[in-house]
Amino acid sequence: MTKFKMGELFCGPGGIAYGAVTAQCKREDFKIVHQWATDYDRDTCDTYIHNICHDSPESVLYEDVRKLDLNKLKPIDALAFGFPCNDFSLVGEQKGIEGTYGPLYAFGIQVLKLYQPKWFLAENVGGLRNADGGKTFNKIIDEMRSSGYTVTPHLYRFEEYGVPQARHRIIIVGIRRDISVTFRIPSPAPYKGKNNSCRFALENPPIPKDAPNNENTKQSDTVVKRLQFIKPGENAWSAELPDDLKLNVAGAKISQIYKRLDPDKPAYTVTGSGGGGTHIYHWAEPRALTNRERARLQTFPDDYIFKGTKESVRKQIGMAVPCDGARIIFEAILDSFADVEYPWIEANINL
Repeated sequence: MTKFKMGELFCGPGGIAYGAVTAQCKREDFKIVHQWATDYDRDTCDTYIHNICHDSPESVLYEDVRKLDLNKLKPIDALAFGFPCNDFSLVGEQKGIEGTYGPLYAFGIQVLKLYQPKWFLAENVGGLRNADGGKTFNKIIDEMRSSGYTVTPHLYRFEEYGVPQARHRIIIVGIRRDISVTFRIPSPAPYKGKNNSCRFALENPPIPKDAPNNENTKQSDTVVKRLQFIKPGENAWSAELPDDLKLNVAGAKISQIYKRLDPDKPAYTVTGSGGGGTHIYHWAEPRALTNRERARLQTFPDDYIFKGTKESVRKQIGMAVPCDGARIIFEAILDSFADVEYPWIEANINL
């Protein structure tokens, strides 16, 4: 049995981890197991412990990575780090590597240099590619390479892999250069016939009313009235609203404000924060989705319990990587190490 002991920085609620530990290689003797994880949010750590490693809670470190003693971590064979994307996101101030979160990728580089795992997976938003005219992305890639790795970055459009959500993320897979393993991008072709509409995701099977994290969000009368005028797929700007229900907003008009889902398409991107109008809205009922419905769009199973307040849970779900998307990539990594053929495509990011 070949087990890759995986460490994880910025672990979030466990979307990447769940994809890793449930990944199945075509050769059953290759798998990924949890070794340690760390995050700076208490609720997030509690969620991760409950669902990923309830028998070893001490392996999840509730700590700001900037204060963490990286030298005291247990040895690992693999590293995952979805380094915070706030400063590279297309939504926001785009401070890039100069922002509060931009430099945090460097802690992943430090772990690579300290522990030299056999492989790693790093994740960030699609906007990373163009931040600072591409200089930031190239700098990160160069540092990964200089740490001893052959890297393969790709912009994954998760809806092409059967995920019921249009979510685009750059995933960088690195294989240690002294290991004769070649990673290739898993092809989306096997998932082409899968029904990944948000209607199918939320209704098959129906979510039990008493499912965890399934509380309704309270809507004001005004919001209910506004939603009744917005058709599936429309938002507050494209719908024909009466004057008293129109939004008085100057400047940029974000397309997701009070946007109702189109039931026959994947959902638009689930986000972790935002004020009124950003919660994702049901196509038929005049309401925001529950956190459990949002978790379904992120392909978390219904028995995956999120800890914390409703708003904390909303943030955790929105910041996560879709479990199914992560699993597909991890399975490709395992198949690569097991020397098993799988359908693949060329990377869409040229270095």
